[in-house]
Amino acid sequence: MNKLFVVTRGDLPPGAIAAQSVHAGFAFAHEHQFEWRTWLLGSNNIVLLSVPDEPALLELAQRAQTAGVSVSLNREPDFGNSLTAIAIGPAGRKLVSS
Repeated sequence: MNKLFVVTRGDLPPGAIAAQSVHAGFAFAHEHQFEWRTWLLGSNNIVLLSVPDEPALLELAQRAQTAGVSVSLNREPDFGNSLTAIAIGPAGRKLVSS
């Protein structure tokens, strides 16, 4: 079953985590339209995860990019343009399984 993985920073307030998760999902839909549509029509399962902070989120995003996995990054102007959330395509399952 294909899943979309949305990963946020755990050091953000709960409301911000929710909003940034949505932003990352929309960014993925915009940047990876075919993969997003395949996921949406095929399984529509989403997994919400968190990492401790921005450096950990950036490291995960870089691992996804290096592995050739579709990833979208969300930077939030209200948080100093820091990286707040990423969305990783279904091929990234192994990157987030631990």
